Amino acid sequence: MGATRPTATYALIAINLVIFVVTLAQAGGLTANLLRSPIFADGVLFGPLVGNGEYWRILTSGFLHYSLIHVGLNMLTLYILGRDLEMAIGTRRFLGVYLTALFGGSAAVLIFSPFAATAGASGAIYGVMGGLLVAVIKAKLPPGQIIGLIVINIVISLSIPNISLWAHLGGLAFGAAATAGVLLLPQRIGQRDATSASRVGWMSIGVLVVVALLICVARAATL
Repeated sequence: MGATRPTATYALIAINLVIFVVTLAQAGGLTANLLRSPIFADGVLFGPLVGNGEYWRILTSGFLHYSLIHVGLNMLTLYILGRDLEMAIGTRRFLGVYLTALFGGSAAVLIFSPFAATAGASGAIYGVMGGLLVAVIKAKLPPGQIIGLIVINIVISLSIPNISLWAHLGGLAFGAAATAGVLLLPQRIGQRDATSASRVGWMSIGVLVVVALLICVARAATL
């Protein structure tokens, strides 16, 4: 079930860094406003533009960052946490959880903060945190360390201006739910063989992705 190498984690880090470098080049350097980058301006999550039919922003915003510190901290966190979750649940399931959390974070932003221009991988990374909490509980290990990490990061989100708390909380909830669907739900409903458990896990991820996208579309229609 687990992965032998955290391939997806490394690939996601590489993709985010390449996109950041391209947006920097388009905007004119580290001190420039990245909204001058066409890729950034066309991909950032902004409710009214999603309401005009630009639904790709629900996804693309999760691969854009406002500054070197922003992308650096996010990628460092993904490097530390993503490897553990990917090794625990496997590469494909990890990607499913990551994208579910990304969409869940976008859904929460559109509900509670649709008029803020939001970007960053942190919603998906919070989903990885939530997933690790579920994995620790499944393994019957002490969850105090990961709970403390989540609490500290939420406090930071509340304390520092211009950080999207809703993307973080939405990603956390959807990522934890997706991982629970992979690790806990199959046994709860009596599906213990590998094939049936995998099917239940992917159905859980699929349902959560559909729910997040439906929320995004429904909320966008009101903007």
